[in-house]
Amino acid sequence: MSTKMGVIYPTGAVEAALRQKGACFVAGVDEAGAGALAGPVVAAAVILPVGHELAVRDSKTLSERQRERLFAEIQDVAVDASVMAVSASDIDRIGIRPANILAMQRAVEGLKRVDHVLSDARELPITVEQTVLIRGDQKEFCIAAASIVAKVSRDRVMVEAHESYGVYGFAQHKGYGTKAHREAVVAHGRCPIHRASFTIAV
Repeated sequence: MSTKMGVIYPTGAVEAALRQKGACFVAGVDEAGAGALAGPVVAAAVILPVGHELAVRDSKTLSERQRERLFAEIQDVAVDASVMAVSASDIDRIGIRPANILAMQRAVEGLKRVDHVLSDARELPITVEQTVLIRGDQKEFCIAAASIVAKVSRDRVMVEAHESYGVYGFAQHKGYGTKAHREAVVAHGRCPIHRASFTIAV
C-alpha cells in the first residue's frame, strides 16, 4: 500500500513478484453486498495487463461517479473479467459466508485462463494457486479493480430491482440497512429479494 494525500493506493507488489516467477495471468477477486439486507452478493475476478495506468483503489473509498468511470476503464483494458452472483434465496439457504466464497469461486471459474489468484481475505475452493491477502483491495491493483467491478455490477442490479420494488428505495441504498430501508420493510413487509435470514429492525 502507498498513501497519497491521506488516500491509500495499491502498489501491486505481490502481483509483480508473481509475474517475475512466470505467472502471466494473475487475477484479483473480490465481492460486494455481504452486509446488505436485500439482493445478491456479487463477485468479480479481473486480470489486468502489465503496464496499465488505472488509478484504481478500494471501491469503498470511491464515489459512485468515480466507480462508474473506473468500471468503464477497467472493461476497456482488462485482459479478462468475470462477474458472478449468488441470490438472496441462496444466501438464506447456505449462509452469507459460504455465499461470498461461492460467488468468488464462480467468478474465478468464469475466467478463460488464470495462473494465480489474489483473493481478498478469503481462501477459495479452487484448483488454481492462490494467495489470500487481508485488505487486498488496498494492496493489489487487480483486487481493487475486482472490488470496483463487483460493486458497480451489484449496484446496477439493485437499481433495476427498484423498478419492481420501488417502495423500498433500492436505487438509493442498494439494499443496505439504512433507516429509510428498515422503516420501509416495517411498513410494507419483505419483498422476494430480501434476505429472510437477516434480521431487519428499525
